[in-house]
Amino acid sequence: MKGRTRPAGRRHRGFTLLEVLVALAIVAIALGAGLRAAGVLTDNAARLADVVAAQWCAENELTALRISRVFPGVGEADFSCEQLGRSYPGQLVTRPTPNPNFRRVDAVVKDSEGRPLLTLSTVLPRP
Repeated sequence: MKGRTRPAGRRHRGFTLLEVLVALAIVAIALGAGLRAAGVLTDNAARLADVVAAQWCAENELTALRISRVFPGVGEADFSCEQLGRSYPGQLVTRPTPNPNFRRVDAVVKDSEGRPLLTLSTVLPRP
């Protein structure tokens, strides 16, 4: 029996092992980048929700000061706010201005670790 040989015009079709490994490496890198991007988007969405809730807290505290029509004394006062089922600690910092008939009030809202999330400022007049 003679050895089998391929006809001269036909070539074996398919991928070599090296080509398959290179393709797998490219797919693995692309999937890793996609997972990282998805993780970053999730972190950003959570951060945005915290900042929005912190802004609501700060606006509520500053609005309460405006409504009370009390001229605040210079100093600091702590507050706590509940938004979206979470508690946000905060601090009202009142400072004098060059005009004694006005006070600057900064509402600083922090996250659970005590890092500032947002600072919102206003100027209150003497009633």
